[in-house]
Amino acid sequence: MAATVDYDAPRRRTIEEEGTVADPLADLAAELKPVPTDADDPAELAESFELPGADISGEEFTVTVVPKQDDEFTCTRCFLVTHRHRLGFARGAETVCADCA
Repeated sequence: MAATVDYDAPRRRTIEEEGTVADPLADLAAELKPVPTDADDPAELAESFELPGADISGEEFTVTVVPKQDDEFTCTRCFLVTHRHRLGFARGAETVCADCA
């Protein structure tokens, strides 16, 4: 029969030959080199991030609009154009997607 293991008991740490406790994270941290950054100023670094809800009224976007295909329908509740396999139900002219059904 196999011996039972008490998983709640504190684990023994691996002891190196010098008698110090081995810390693999400290070894990895010592090997890592700091990543050089071009911006030493935190304000310059903050300007590179795009915040949600930021004013983008001056931005110009280009999007290719494709007309509704033969295998797509417009949901009469959420008005999204989706593929025919997402059809929840259809009653007459009312077509409802699976999300709204």
